[in-house]
Amino acid sequence: MLRALGRQLTGDERVDLAACLPTDAALAFTSQIPDPQPLTGWGFVKDLATRTGTTPAVARWDTGAVLAVICHLVGTALLDRILNQLPSGYALLFGRAELTQAA
Repeated sequence: MLRALGRQLTGDERVDLAACLPTDAALAFTSQIPDPQPLTGWGFVKDLATRTGTTPAVARWDTGAVLAVICHLVGTALLDRILNQLPSGYALLFGRAELTQAA
């Protein structure tokens, strides 16, 4: 799951997140080249399910478990920056409400 997230983040957020992770986790996270077109949150879950040979429901559950731990490691300020960089749908994966502005 960390490799999949590593394909979604770039820049300072990627570097700062890697610095918060234990060494083995940071190596897994940074082993992937970021995709030029990041996936939406739902696209991320579907891609992860396909890559791991599981169902989207299991991939969603597993993703939420891992990202909940990441939330505790990175803190609110870095998590806000990460979510600002990612497309829609990731806030829910990190256990946050996804707020949108009215049109």
